[in-house]
Amino acid sequence: MLIWATHTMAQSEASLSGSVSDQTGYLPGVNVLVMETSQGAPTDLNGKFEISNLPPGKATLRVSYLGFETVTREVDLKAGSNSIGDIKLTEASGDLEEYVIQGTMVPSQLKAISIKKNSLAIMDVIAADAIGKLPDRNAAEAVQRLPAASVNRYHGEANQVSVRGTPYAWSSTLYNGTRLPSSNVNGNRNALLDAIPAEMIQYVQLSKAITPDMEGDAIGGSINFVTRSAPQDRMLNVSAAGGYNQKSQNGSYNASIVYGDRFFNDKFGIILAASIWNRNFSSDEIVLDYNLNMAVPAERYSINTMNAKRYYGTRRTTALNAALEYEFNADQKLFARIVQDQFDDIRPVYEAYYEFEENRYRYSNRESEYRTYLKGYEFGGVHHLATNFKMDWKLSSYESYYNLETPPNMPSDQKGLPIAQFYQDLEGDFGGRSADGHVYNIFDAPDGKGITPLNFDPDLTNENDFMDPNRLTLQQLIIYQIDQRDRDNVAQMNFTWDVNPDFSLKAGGKFRFKENEAQQTPMVFLPNARLGIPGSAPLRTLSEFQRMDFPAPGTFFQELNGQFDALAIQPMPQSQTFEIFSPEFMEENDINNYSPASNATTTYNGTEDAYAGYIMGTYNITDQLQVIGGFRNEFTKLTMNSFAYNDETDEVNPVSRDNDYNAFLPMFHVKYSPKEQLNLRAAYTRTFSRPNFGSLSPSESIDTSTGIPRISRGNTELLPTFSNNFDLMGEWFLEDIGMITAGIFYKDIDDFIFTDLSAETIDGTNFLVSQPKNLESAYLVGFEMGITKRFSSLPGFWSGFGVDVNYSRIHSELEVPRLDEEGAVVSTDITSLPTQSSNLFNTSLFYEKNGLMLRLAGNFRGASVETINQNLGPDFYIHVDNTFTVDFSAAYSITDKIKAFAEIRNLTNEPYVQYLGDNKDRITSSEWYSTNGQAGIRFIIF
Repeated sequence: MLIWATHTMAQSEASLSGSVSDQTGYLPGVNVLVMETSQGAPTDLNGKFEISNLPPGKATLRVSYLGFETVTREVDLKAGSNSIGDIKLTEASGDLEEYVIQGTMVPSQLKAISIKKNSLAIMDVIAADAIGKLPDRNAAEAVQRLPAASVNRYHGEANQVSVRGTPYAWSSTLYNGTRLPSSNVNGNRNALLDAIPAEMIQYVQLSKAITPDMEGDAIGGSINFVTRSAPQDRMLNVSAAGGYNQKSQNGSYNASIVYGDRFFNDKFGIILAASIWNRNFSSDEIVLDYNLNMAVPAERYSINTMNAKRYYGTRRTTALNAALEYEFNADQKLFARIVQDQFDDIRPVYEAYYEFEENRYRYSNRESEYRTYLKGYEFGGVHHLATNFKMDWKLSSYESYYNLETPPNMPSDQKGLPIAQFYQDLEGDFGGRSADGHVYNIFDAPDGKGITPLNFDPDLTNENDFMDPNRLTLQQLIIYQIDQRDRDNVAQMNFTWDVNPDFSLKAGGKFRFKENEAQQTPMVFLPNARLGIPGSAPLRTLSEFQRMDFPAPGTFFQELNGQFDALAIQPMPQSQTFEIFSPEFMEENDINNYSPASNATTTYNGTEDAYAGYIMGTYNITDQLQVIGGFRNEFTKLTMNSFAYNDETDEVNPVSRDNDYNAFLPMFHVKYSPKEQLNLRAAYTRTFSRPNFGSLSPSESIDTSTGIPRISRGNTELLPTFSNNFDLMGEWFLEDIGMITAGIFYKDIDDFIFTDLSAETIDGTNFLVSQPKNLESAYLVGFEMGITKRFSSLPGFWSGFGVDVNYSRIHSELEVPRLDEEGAVVSTDITSLPTQSSNLFNTSLFYEKNGLMLRLAGNFRGASVETINQNLGPDFYIHVDNTFTVDFSAAYSITDKIKAFAEIRNLTNEPYVQYLGDNKDRITSSEWYSTNGQAGIRFIIF
């Protein structure tokens, strides 16, 4: 009835559609205005526009875009749908003409600023060209350049994004508007973005205050990666580059190709994009494990182990993206997209431990071959049911999974991460041991006798107690089974009704059916000789096995002047490690599987069905004042399945738990534009964050294979986190393709979820227990500002300079109660939210003129709390120290079709440091990555 009534009312009215482009393709954010009625619309991300509720008759169309000549067209509107086709814009003469035609940064900045200016949400944008020209090789590293965004680095590469200081899982990662599944090894919902190469992305939209038509699971914000769509004209672009990593002393390469075309009178469009990025990498890390499980509080700062390890391997990202569309006419279109990404992380790890509590060395050979896959498809359509009524729909299926197919010689149910561990007992002792028998940092030692990890001397009491392959004996084999799989099937539909020239309604629904399964199972194999079983085969020494030269020994902890050189012993090659992990070797050497029966509890699977609906209205009160209001409702039905272990009967039984909840999310935005170049925005939004799958598992896992026994528990009673968000933002757009922005934001948060660490004694063994829990309330308040300015008015050479700077100041408070054994509150600690940095800062100085672009970019992330240890208190919280990275990039247009480029990353080579308590010298981890770079060429064939 609604469709029929709308169609009837629209019979006497006209609508106008078309597209706007320049010589490089479609342009987003172009202002299209019907002069006689002052009705208009900006072009969308694909350069298309639609204007409805127009009177039939003669009309004048005005098309304007910064840096381009304004175009006017006379049109004769008939009742019903009218298509004007494509409108070509040409660059305006003047100061900006050179940058628009020859520029590396300007064309992309122009698109990004135009999208931001016309957005209903509070949003920041990066366009594809800018991603390609910044020193960023994956999606996460591109996002970190935006205001109030920061990243987590995993062995030197960004893989997760935090927005406005919120936890990583609080920001929804969308792929063409649909949230990506996640196969994060920890069972988190935040998608790992190192599997998505930047070449596949057309736009990145970071919405900090969302609208009701966006997914509501987004307290921090919504990061939407928009993939490439079919171009206007035939195109073929290729690029190739080679690089070098200083620490690994090895090369890298990457290449990409993008092809697009249109057929059948331009009705059928296609684009294919493929890329490969292969890089050899290395990093060195010190890890200190403290005795937090000690019953005596004064001994919890004592050090259990110190591990000096080298990561050395290859990472390879391959991706294929395809998009198809068929336009039957201006009113009907179908589209399809396919994505196939694979991220291979082949990462041998060589670990040398000082085990102070056991008075011995431990040496580990790890052969990591992690593989992360993202694959899926979507199919949908856009249909104008009347001149002012539109329906769009989409069906999608995406899957992300993470697995290991090693070691190759083990049975299929015993695949995972293989770790061969060798031990060597000391005849004497480590120096630096305190009078109470423990080893401390020197500033924590009760008698002032301790160690300095970054200037370490083992100070052996017996000079012959060096780490020796002839005395290191194989005493434990571990296979960590850490497979993860997340699969989403999604159906969605939206209706848009332009009721009149000033008011439009939009409503729709989205249904997601998720399947998630995972395991974190440590399988333990022990030699019978270690257990003292008579007649067992003798323990094997490391020197008995095939070994190879230590990789790039000259760069091993070079930042510490070689203090760990004695630990750079010859490791086993991969082939030898895989030979050890074989049934034949284990049988020959009397090595048996001693994995506990409770391992069954380390696997889980679940289903999550989410049913969402929304309605929103957009009302133009005046030409300058616009309000957007509505609500979204999301109902979640969750079932988790796992196993429970009875240690008295040694039985394992299945267990299942349900957790259903509803999220009602009202939202309201005001956008006021008193001048063409000024936007003032205010917004109230209510958003939420679902608990992580791993946190909801109804089971626990026990790991006794490390120095400190650990228990990891799920919590089926977790509640989702909710936040009421308030935003004020001002945006001033400069005539020379720049802008100045400033804003404040506040979040009132309920039922915050954190992972608690606590000490627990079970049958005389002191365990370190981790478990997710809810806390009642928290808040976050902040300020952000940014300026992008090019000095084009300066004379000659100096007119090419510009700056791009943004800064965020953030403060949060979270109340953490400490409980006694009965669960009563004995005190309350105040801390900041985990991962929230007080200061975030991005800056870049660039030069762009005569086809040359130079850019020096810096990224600063302030210190933050990483892990809250509830009952141990703030003295045992884990923090992340400040980080400041500097990158350099350059590009030169040899011709209008050939461009050379070069990039150097991590010029500062600062370590990524975590520390315990309030003393930054009490490190828990410090990792160095080194400088790396590449140079290459891009070629526009046509």
